Amino acid sequence: MAHAEVKLPAIFGDHMVLQRDMKLPVWGWAEAGEKVSVQLGDGKVVDAVTDAKGEWRVELHPVAAGGPFEMTVKGANVVKVSDILVGEVWVCSGQSNMEWAVQSSLDPQKEIAAANFPAIRHIKVPLIAASTPQTDFKGTWQVCNPHTVGGFTAAGYFMARELHKELGVAIGLINASWGGTRIEPWVPATGFEGIERLKDIQQLIQIKQPTHPQYQQLMEKHLADLEVWSKSAREALGSGKAVLPSPAFPTALLPFTTHGEPTTLYNAMVHPFVGFAMRGAIWYQGESNHGEGSLYTEKMKALVGGWRKVWNQGEFPFYYVQIAPFLYGQEDPLVLPTFWEAQYAALEIPNTGIVSTMDIADLNDIHPKNKQDVGKRLALLALKGTYGREEVVASGPVFKALKEEPGKLRVTFDQVAGGLKSRNGQPLDWFEIVGEDTGYVKADAVIEGSDVVLSAAGVKQPTAVRFGFNKAAQPNLVNSVGLPAYPFKAGEIRIKDMLKEKVAEAAEYEVLYDMDLSKLSGAPIYDVDNSDKIKGTVERVAWFVDLRDSSGALKYCYVSADALTNELKKLGIPTAASGASFQQVIKNARVLSNVPGLPNGEVGDLLNVEFWPGNYGPANGVGVPNASDALYDSGDLIAGAEAGYGSMQIHHHGSNTTLFAINNWNAAQSADIGIGNSTGQSRDWTFTQNAGTYQHKRLRVLVKMKK
Repeated sequence: MAHAEVKLPAIFGDHMVLQRDMKLPVWGWAEAGEKVSVQLGDGKVVDAVTDAKGEWRVELHPVAAGGPFEMTVKGANVVKVSDILVGEVWVCSGQSNMEWAVQSSLDPQKEIAAANFPAIRHIKVPLIAASTPQTDFKGTWQVCNPHTVGGFTAAGYFMARELHKELGVAIGLINASWGGTRIEPWVPATGFEGIERLKDIQQLIQIKQPTHPQYQQLMEKHLADLEVWSKSAREALGSGKAVLPSPAFPTALLPFTTHGEPTTLYNAMVHPFVGFAMRGAIWYQGESNHGEGSLYTEKMKALVGGWRKVWNQGEFPFYYVQIAPFLYGQEDPLVLPTFWEAQYAALEIPNTGIVSTMDIADLNDIHPKNKQDVGKRLALLALKGTYGREEVVASGPVFKALKEEPGKLRVTFDQVAGGLKSRNGQPLDWFEIVGEDTGYVKADAVIEGSDVVLSAAGVKQPTAVRFGFNKAAQPNLVNSVGLPAYPFKAGEIRIKDMLKEKVAEAAEYEVLYDMDLSKLSGAPIYDVDNSDKIKGTVERVAWFVDLRDSSGALKYCYVSADALTNELKKLGIPTAASGASFQQVIKNARVLSNVPGLPNGEVGDLLNVEFWPGNYGPANGVGVPNASDALYDSGDLIAGAEAGYGSMQIHHHGSNTTLFAINNWNAAQSADIGIGNSTGQSRDWTFTQNAGTYQHKRLRVLVKMKK
């Protein structure tokens, strides 16, 4: 668009803060070919000529902190921007905990009444999504006072207040945040490039570009289909026949438009001020992505890297906030700690820092009201990492090293300042340790200087530790200045070979298959496959499943029986290619397990197998004793021989108990795996999709050959 008069975007407005000691880009619009001059205060006048689109841009020389100044922009008309301060500018972005306002935080009336800081300024970007990068937004800079501060981003304001007091300069906050949003919409298209695990998002973006070959190919086909339809429609209309609907526009080519889709919030809420000189960014987001674990680290790389690319201002500081402990309904307690690991792992991005919130959460409110400490801790990161205050302690204790000692573990921490202590004077909590033959148990934790020494009754030799690894964890370990420790896990969970230790008869068998069940796929990937090597006639077959769940507890189940087939390839994970499909009783069976409720010892002919690669239903189609027609259990009905959901189950039909089940193996993390009966609407683990909850999962198939 060409503009007859000189015009500035909203980011350049009265009461704004400009970044000190840095070149200052200023841009806007005017008539094409028009000369525009810009002057800040009594500084040097800088000229530019608008291009064919009526766009102009100048770069003012760096200015020291100070003000107020006036900026004059001259072209066919004159635009003046007044009450400009020069100091430190920070971009504040994320979802609701960044958008969270001062008026909704702790002690709002007290905070608002005391907010007489005219050198702190704030501009809020409206909540808008766009399919393409925008050039402007509607917003105005506000001066901090009791009448305005209530609507400021609380995390940003409390950071700004600390920085203003410490640095003695103006602080400008650009607030581009929107509650409930994921990280992907905030990432520019270029941010996804080159990140292997985000390749699918990049491809979704690329195909929507008119210059992309696949876009052109799909559009050519669509136009050809429209031409064929148009011809047939005219013929139908001319002969009085009904016209069929026109071909649908290819959905893959439809632009992203909603605030939940990649790039849309960057396009509308960040791109309009990209290039505005600033010191760095703060980020408080993750609740809407918290279930995706390590993938979030890659998305942080896309966000930070993408912003740095488009700003072209080097590796500017990027500080972010750990999302706080929260109960998240019935969700697995380890989902959130796994996300915390992903947030912490993003520190591998240069010039970043993280704020721990383990001690300031509200387990029943996803929006902790204590934004004062969040802002103060963000300010500490900036003072130390950006402003060179080496004496500042900006982090709580951080895991450094783990050492095994007889009957104990010694954990050494960095960032202890003057030493470690308990925040509330009570014994340290939320430390858990695990041994070779135990699950995780609560540890007795004793502070020794910069170390914490851990032990627990019943754990002869601990090998691994986890700290704060629960969505409800609010640990009391802090350093001497009261900053909380960040959650972590460390050490090696050693898996005893329970087959060798607990099943003596296994020595009489040969290993046919051995499989790490984390490698489950449509075509099983066995770690050991002897199906082409073992020769002869099978006398007996055995299956051994051992699992280590999120608690660290090791469960196992061993089943042996007379051979149900002499075709070795049918004894492993059932596939359509192998032709394995069994729904029958197995003879002379024996069971060994450490799971309560399962039989142990000789069980005769009371076991039945359900091995097939396809789909199935809950009806008791073959009349298995004690089986239900309504629940998925020991008597399900095969729905077809072709590949589908898949079942590898052995049941004790005498008590309608599942011994072990491996189902839905087409995806490793969403498979169903269990020993014993599952709870809920299935006894055989169907539809639980729980495989990702196990730390260890292994299947072995053994055969005893006739002599």
